[in-house]
Amino acid sequence: MAREIVLDTETTGFEPTQGHRLVEIGCLELINHIPSGRVFHTYINPERDVPEEAFSVHGLSSDFLKTHPLFRDVGDLFLSFIEDSPLIIHNAKFDMKFLNAELKMHEYSEIPFTRAIDTLAIARKKFPGSPASLDALCKRFGVDNRGREKHGALLDAELLAQVYLELIGGKQPGLSLHFSSKQPEVIEQNNHTKKIRSLRTFAPTPEELEQHQELLSRLKNFP
Repeated sequence: MAREIVLDTETTGFEPTQGHRLVEIGCLELINHIPSGRVFHTYINPERDVPEEAFSVHGLSSDFLKTHPLFRDVGDLFLSFIEDSPLIIHNAKFDMKFLNAELKMHEYSEIPFTRAIDTLAIARKKFPGSPASLDALCKRFGVDNRGREKHGALLDAELLAQVYLELIGGKQPGLSLHFSSKQPEVIEQNNHTKKIRSLRTFAPTPEELEQHQELLSRLKNFP
């Protein structure tokens, strides 16, 4: 069983060395490249202000974040969720430096960068010279990102999971994977409370199964 974690973060700025901090972490579990329905999500009180430039990107205000836990309150739960799995990240250098800055600050072991699979690097290698932002890749692969008015760690992780599957050529013809937000199992740490909802499933529809069987029959009879 191959387990991977699709991960995204939001921050107060670009550099932890300049005092910027994490404000949100979103993770989605893949088993053999398929979403299992297990999700980790938390907002984080950065213990500082949120500059207007950052607020315009993710819409998370200082007043909103003050009501949420500190990183030290969610660190154990986050590390327990990701375990030692590879981390699928778009522009991994950015997210990894913030995660490791927080882990180091709170006396956790840092995550080796070798655990990161950078979808930005994969896209640039696969489509040299073409736009490789998450929005651009969603457009290229027909991934519906109309709900992405602002950046959000969990939403972006869900979009990235679909993009990653396309980048590695994992989608089977005639079968589509539905990334629905209905009834996910969410491990959420907000105000020190862990909330778990029922498991999300991604079963193909009868029509998709019929199309898939038809495709297999064609391949079997192909001369």
